[in-house]
Amino acid sequence: MAARIVAIGEALVDVVQPAAGRKEPAEHPGGSPLNIAYGLARLGRDVTLVTALGDDDRGRAVADHVRSSGAAIDPVSFRPEPTSSATAHLRADGSADYVFDIRWSLPGPAELRMPPAELVHVGSLGAFVDPGGASVVEHLGALTRHQPAPIVAFDPNMRPSIVTDHAAAFARFEAIARLSTVVKLSDEDADWLYPGAGVDGAIERILALGPALVAVTRGGDGAVLATAAERVQVPGLAVGVVDTIGAGDSFMSALLDGIAGLLDVGTTPDALRDASALDRDTLERLGAFAVRCAAITVSRAGANPPTLAETQAQSQAGTQA
Repeated sequence: MAARIVAIGEALVDVVQPAAGRKEPAEHPGGSPLNIAYGLARLGRDVTLVTALGDDDRGRAVADHVRSSGAAIDPVSFRPEPTSSATAHLRADGSADYVFDIRWSLPGPAELRMPPAELVHVGSLGAFVDPGGASVVEHLGALTRHQPAPIVAFDPNMRPSIVTDHAAAFARFEAIARLSTVVKLSDEDADWLYPGAGVDGAIERILALGPALVAVTRGGDGAVLATAAERVQVPGLAVGVVDTIGAGDSFMSALLDGIAGLLDVGTTPDALRDASALDRDTLERLGAFAVRCAAITVSRAGANPPTLAETQAQSQAGTQA
């Protein structure tokens, strides 16, 4: 049976303000957990999003977008409140600054009956903005006590413009990392969480908390994937960058797809948790696919992750080149 995945966290509308002198603002569904669920579904995965959406035009547009990929939305996600938004101000180089208007809550474990899953992903503002963030920690604690417990994956996707209390955010990050098997973060996240430690130092500190696998993305320079025993550098791919919106989420979707693929072929959860299934060749394969998906995403506008067919076509083109 193919591994089932649940993604927990915020869904919102991205209001994209182009660089000076360009087109009018545009609205697109967004939010890191939403993007990850969307990306997983486009890769052919069975995924359900647990989020918070308002009963308004924006909420309906977001729901339609998620479902268009084949992903499901858990019914608990619909709330009598406005849908959250994030305004992205694009720079001339395609990177973006964000301003957020977030509403995020989640029923406690006693009220929320999430669909069964072999993999659970959490992250971004949904892990740090309370009251929903505190509920996420409660849920993960309950899930890890459940047998069989799912594999937990975490992408903090730090937003210092809204998560401003470093000490509180750091404590929340480490609490969730201790419950996780897979932690993915950017080099900017690592620098904010562990100032002065560098990528390698941050990896060591996160691995010491208990995760089996830590992946750090480095923009155009690719990524580092590390376990306690192995560390691989995955080079970036040279592509024309339209913008970087959704690149990290696309990487995470692809990494989760790879972990799900290991479960599909009979890898046991314990072999993931103790990293015995994550040898060097496996890490290189997981990382190369994730970097390829992120490269496709940055080559076109917005959080538009690739379909499975697109990744296969690109892989064939690279083989023939």
